[in-house]
Formats: sequence, structure tokens, C-alpha cells
Amino acid sequence: MFRPPHVRIQTQKQFTGIWQCAVATFSKEGVHGFFKGMSLPITTISMTSSVVFGTYRNCLQCLSQARGAGCGPNTKLEVFLSGLAAGVAQVLPALKASAAESFFICLQQISVMSPGDIVKVRLQCQTESRRRGTKTPKPKYRGPVHCLLSIIREEGIMGLYRGALPLMLRDGPSYATYFLTYTTICEWLRDSDKKRPDWSVVMLAGGIAGMAGWTIGTPMDVIKARLQMDGARETKRYKGFYHCVTETLRVEGVGVFFKSLGINCLRAFPVNMVVFVTYEVLTGFLRAGPEGVTF
Repeated sequence: MFRPPHVRIQTQKQFTGIWQCAVATFSKEGVHGFFKGMSLPITTISMTSSVVFGTYRNCLQCLSQARGAGCGPNTKLEVFLSGLAAGVAQVLPALKASAAESFFICLQQISVMSPGDIVKVRLQCQTESRRRGTKTPKPKYRGPVHCLLSIIREEGIMGLYRGALPLMLRDGPSYATYFLTYTTICEWLRDSDKKRPDWSVVMLAGGIAGMAGWTIGTPMDVIKARLQMDGARETKRYKGFYHCVTETLRVEGVGVFFKSLGINCLRAFPVNMVVFVTYEVLTGFLRAGPEGVTF
């Protein structure tokens, strides 16, 4: 999976823009530079996606049942709150589960989500090339496992959870906006005589929803990345979350919180078109079997 180097733009001042960062990455590190840190996200994407969409659907059902039967479709507030819960559930264990399920989900989330994210960021921010014959310093981390073990050895087990708070503050509001935007656009553009939107509406709504979610989430994404990289190569600059926010704002101004927004939106549109088409196909299949999948 190709990952544009947005984390480098957020954390390293030598990269001044998307194009300059992409050219510098390719010239120094080759194609491999665009895929750094992707092995862990690829192995965990199915789990995190199932938690997000599963929590969202379960919350919608719970809120609908709380209002009582025959009260009509879910309200915008219910969609927003369900999306908020889905985003938080990526970082915290799901709330609607038995004790055994909660323990298992907690182990999954704690052992994978936050540590996996910091490993991805650390590897993506390595600008040293692994090409033979180059005179530049060798990368600090040889791969995901070496990065994980190095963080534990140098920073302790809690070092793996640096940036967990802004990660939660990013995903909660961004997923709430994500699902609300998708639902709203589908309602606006869906034909009144159809129960389900056309596939073209699903694709458009999914793409715009992805962009809206990243617009809300990018400020916390910047803070998360900076906290995760703080002290990795130089003296620690930030005392904690609040200090990182205020110091970043003081030194670089409010515009820094939207660094990489363009590249995030550029990536989010096509990705979430596919995500929501897949989501609608699967939910239609599960509700009514193969004959329920119609656009």
C-alpha cells in the first residue's frame, strides 16, 4: 500500500511541501521510501476496520432501541455519537461486550493499535537510505520488530503509547464527522423511491466523508506525530500533550496544524470510495443475502 510521506511534512522542517517531499524521498531512498512502516498497518487493518464499523453499527442499533420501535431512522445526533464511539474504540476496548470479549478486545487494541502507530511513524520518518554504496548514515531502525524492541529498551514499555491521547482525540471527532458526512450526503442524493443509494452516490459520499474526516483529524494527527517522534533523534522538546500543542502554536502558528491536509485529502477520497462501496455491499449481503446487494 502506497503511503505518501505526510508524517515527514508534519515533523521535519526540511520538507516544505508535498511535491518537494516526494521528490526528495524518491531521489534519496527510491520507491521503498514510500512504503516504510507499512507492514504493521497492513497486518492490523482488518481488525481496526472491523472494530470501527462494528462499533458504529452496534451503537446505532442501541440508540435506535433506546428510542423505541417505530421511531424512524437514526437521527444525525445518533450517527454522530456512534461515529465518535467507533473512533474511540480503535484506541480503547469496546464498551458493549462481555467481560471475556472486553478483555480480548482490550488486549488486541492495547497491544497493536498505539504501538503499531508509533512504529509506523518512526519508520516513515527515517530519511536515511538503505541503498548499498551510499555514504549517508545507516537507518536507526532495521525494521518494525527492531523498532518496537528499540523503543521498549530505550524508553520503556510506556514509550509505545506515546501519542495515544492525541490519537484518540483525532479518531473520535474525525470518525464522528466521517459517518455523519456520509449519511447526510447519501440522504441528500438518494432517490426518494429507493431504500439504498446508487453506487455512484455511495462512492461520492464516501470520498467526501474521508476528506471531511481528515480535515477534522489533521490537527491532532500533527500533534500525535510530533509527540511520537520527540526524543527519538534529539533532545526531548515537549513535556507532554498540552505543552506540545502550545509550543507548536507559539513557534509555527496555527497553520502548522493543517500541514499535510492536502495530501491526506488526496489520499482519502479514492480510499474511502472503495471503503464505503465494500461496506454497503457487505451489509446488504448480511441483511438479505446475495439478492440484497443492489445499487
